[in-house]
Formats: sequence, C-alpha cells, structure tokens
Amino acid sequence: MLLEFKNISKSFGEKEVLKNVSFTVESGKAFGLLGRNGAGKTTSIRILMNVFAQNEGEILLDGKPIDYKKTLIGYLPEERGLYPKKIILEQLVYFAELKGMSYKDAVASVDYWLDRLGMTEYRNKRLDTLSKGNQQKIQLITALAHDPDIVILDEPFSGLDPVNAMLLKDVVRETIEKDKIVLFSSHQMSYIEEFCDSIAIINKGKVALFGDLKEIKRTYPRDKLVVSTTETQRLKDEYSDKCSDLPDGSLLLKLEGGESKKGVMSELVEKFDIDEIKVYEPSLNDIFVEYAGDGV
Repeated sequence: MLLEFKNISKSFGEKEVLKNVSFTVESGKAFGLLGRNGAGKTTSIRILMNVFAQNEGEILLDGKPIDYKKTLIGYLPEERGLYPKKIILEQLVYFAELKGMSYKDAVASVDYWLDRLGMTEYRNKRLDTLSKGNQQKIQLITALAHDPDIVILDEPFSGLDPVNAMLLKDVVRETIEKDKIVLFSSHQMSYIEEFCDSIAIINKGKVALFGDLKEIKRTYPRDKLVVSTTETQRLKDEYSDKCSDLPDGSLLLKLEGGESKKGVMSELVEKFDIDEIKVYEPSLNDIFVEYAGDGV
C-alpha cells in the first residue's frame, strides 16, 4: 500500500496550520512524522484519521481517495483516552466492536493481545489499578486489536521501562512485517532512527525535509571519521589539530579536503590499536535540530 498526503492545507479561522503538506508512506516500512510542538503533526494525523477535513489537497491510498469505510486505522494517542474505572476486557472489546469486529472476534483478538503483552492477569481488573506502563500497553491494544491497515503511534514508548520498551519494539517490528502502514510521531529520536526508513519533518506547517533517512544522511559531507581506540591520548597528540572528543569516549577526526578516507583509515590501523573506525554521519537529532529550529 502507498499512502499519500498530497498538497494538504488546513486553517482554523485565520490561522493557517498546514501549508501544502505532501509526503508518502509505504506499507511494510515505518515512517517518522517529526516536528516541534505546534508544528502541525497532530493536525496532520487528525486529517488522516478523518477527525476533520482539510481545506485543500487530498489523502490517497494506492492512488485513490482513502475510503474510510474500508480502511481500518489504529491509533495510539500521546494523551491516553481509556476509562480508568472500567474493566479492561470490557472496554477493549467495546473499542474493537466500534471498529467493526463481532463480539466473538473482538474477545479472541483482545485475549491474544493481552497474552502477547503479558497482561492476561489484568483481564478483569479496572484500568486504574495498573501502573502507567501497563496502562500504556492496554492503550496499545486498542490500536491493534481490530487488525488495522494503518497504525499511528504517537509517543508509543512514553512511560515504558526498558523491558516493556523491548516488548513494544518486537510488536512494532511484527506489525511492519505484516505489511501494515506504520506511522510514528515522537520526540524520542533514537526510536525513530531505529525503526523508520523514511521521515518528514514539519516546521511551521510546512514540510522542511522529506525522504529516505539513509539517503538524507549521505547528503552530508563525509569528511569526518569516528575512531574508538585504546590509545586515545596518543592519537590525540598526533592529530591534535584535527581531533575532538565525542560523548561516548570515541574521537572525531576531521579529514582535510584532499585526503582519502581509505588511506587515513589504513594509516590509523597501522599506527594505533583501533577497536572501531567508521565514517561520521549526523544523528537524526542533529538533522531535526537543523530543520526544525527557529532559523528554518
């Protein structure tokens, strides 16, 4: 499947929130929709979910206007929206039925996901008896139980401890492997970088950057090396004018314009006890700051 935002614009009164926004999302891959607070991410998501209509443009699925009667969407919101005093099974089944499932199928699917996420013991408990992280997993089930075609995950790892974060990662990978359209919105760049093949950065209602993340990184000058060595000080002494420290203890070595990366790498391996050497690439956090900053 191919999801297309095509020249989407949206205004609330005189305030123009989205300005000719265009990007595409492929199934079987994860896509990161990024931007600072107020940039237009939530408005874009709500238009995709048909919560309200755009003023201009269209959303296409495989080249045709998206049919909301046939296309199922699963949404994990940043602000959780379940009922704290209600029994978990009852409300999960209720939400699955709202998405068109029969009661029998809804119960079966909910029980599958409760087991998959290690939550079966809480099946007949009230939501407010659970920890924040377990509530997050219950909220996730509402996004997945009805087997949606499009899955939207807004800050999915918020409040999760490392063990539950790893479990959620496995679920996300499984969802991608099922050829779903998976759209992330998050400020946790490490997760976006881990999962997403492509990104769009929205700044002040416009798409500031869109494309394949690896290709975007390769557009930056490849004139620096990251070097990990047991002889840090000796390397710094020899390359003092070209070396700087990185937070993880490795060194950043700046190459002169005419130098060959291959030649410098060979020289370093011959002279020093090298653990790792690689070409420096900007992190997604670096790219985000560049394109979502006030200067853009």
